[in-house]
Amino acid sequence: MVFLAGVISINAGEVITGTVGAGRTIEEGYAAARACAISQLAVLASHLGSLDAVKNIVTVNGYVNAVAGFPDSPKVINGASDLFVEVFGDAGRHARTAIGVPALPRNALVEIQMTVEI
Repeated sequence: MVFLAGVISINAGEVITGTVGAGRTIEEGYAAARACAISQLAVLASHLGSLDAVKNIVTVNGYVNAVAGFPDSPKVINGASDLFVEVFGDAGRHARTAIGVPALPRNALVEIQMTVEI
């Protein structure tokens, strides 16, 4: 098992910031979650030498910087989940948490933490 620490949403070296429901949309959050997933895949590829050693994505914990009461965190975290299924097929399906939080490091829009079976 590989336990990956959380990564925040980054694109082209810049943190994707903001709050869903206050200036940021579900679609922007989805793209930020996908960016987190790409970062996690890069960490895995670097650590393992390639993604071929991945047997299964076991868990994904997704945190969305969102306004209080935001009900659609799962729609945002689908950006990561959908990518894992695209890359690994059924082995990319996983148990998942998708929750809204009032703040993330560096005002990031999304953070993803995961566990992978190799």
